[in-house]
Amino acid sequence: MITIRQEEKKDHQQVFQLTEEAFRKMEHSDHQEQFLVEKLRESEAFIPELSLVAEDENGIIAGHILFTKIKIVNDKESFDSLALAPVSVKPEFQNQGIGAKLILWGHDRAKELGYESVILHRT
Repeated sequence: MITIRQEEKKDHQQVFQLTEEAFRKMEHSDHQEQFLVEKLRESEAFIPELSLVAEDENGIIAGHILFTKIKIVNDKESFDSLALAPVSVKPEFQNQGIGAKLILWGHDRAKELGYESVILHRT
């Protein structure tokens, strides 16, 4: 049983570790995603309601997702959107649908907050 909830300050160390673990063996990673999460939390783009964790019944944080504010600008107009990155799932919890659950739950929450689009940022 996995529960999705807003990340809390007490989760930061677990999220740091799980993010590092999740990307450790990823071939197309710079292995800095855990530091990216820390930087984004301190930025003006951070939206606490869209920093989400997936927690199992034992209180272990199995996954994390982060959506941050971005502005899309072209020659004539600009609009607010969200960037989705990173999505992290601890290796022992991967391939169980937790990442998908985080993404879908995050999209629903973003819509509730009035956001109309999300851009996937590949880290």
